Amino acid sequence: MIETLGRAWRVGATGLSFALFGIGGLLMRLVVFPLLYLLVWRRARRVTAARAIIRLAFRAYVDVMRALGVLRYEVRGLEKLERRGLLILANHPTLIDTVFLMAFVRNADCIVKGALWNNPFTRGPVRAAGYISNDGGKSGGTSGGKGGGDGEGLVRDCIASLEAGNNLIVFPEGTRTPASGVISLKRGAANVAVRGARAITPVVIRCDPPTLGKGEKWWRVPPRRVLFSLEVQDDVAVEPFIHDSSDVMAARRLTEFLQNYFTGKYQGHA
Repeated sequence: MIETLGRAWRVGATGLSFALFGIGGLLMRLVVFPLLYLLVWRRARRVTAARAIIRLAFRAYVDVMRALGVLRYEVRGLEKLERRGLLILANHPTLIDTVFLMAFVRNADCIVKGALWNNPFTRGPVRAAGYISNDGGKSGGTSGGKGGGDGEGLVRDCIASLEAGNNLIVFPEGTRTPASGVISLKRGAANVAVRGARAITPVVIRCDPPTLGKGEKWWRVPPRRVLFSLEVQDDVAVEPFIHDSSDVMAARRLTEFLQNYFTGKYQGHA
């Protein structure tokens, strides 16, 4: 009986969490960010302020989910993210990975789906924060690159963001990990690392028991409260992959390395 009541509570609390996310996004679009545009005229300062607001909002949101009993969370190695110009690569097991990472990374930039630029709940924050669109570069940005994770313009925008001192968050899988748990990476993130000559800061994300995975319905909550963990790993140097190799070959080798790396770390192997 207690287990049944607990599960019913978590179904309701999860639904409430999603509703709060939508309402919060709409309020930010209709109230917070219009005020930001009125009060902060310089675009660079406005982008910095918008990103700080989003980080604080996401931090509050994950704490609300914890208070409601939807999940627990832990973050290890957080001090490694207290730098600038980081290329942060993470695996992508759940729907809320982006929320968690952006709640703990200062001055975070990220690649967002083009559809989010027109979504009524997200377009205000996304545009104000100057995030990179995967089908159109930055809003008013550098190259306006088209295409997916390997597009030339997108890679240039990512490198420009890193050179500006932003911490760029990328999920190299491009979508959530399938239920099989098989991690398959695209080459876009490796292209950014190779062509920008940037070390990689890996973050391994785990969710136990699994929930909010690819194709899962939000109301199918697991039998117990989940533990969501982020573990920031030591940097991976890119120079060994670049040495005596073309950019294409270096990106291919780095992608193969990262796929093995994330698969091993996610499954608990060294």
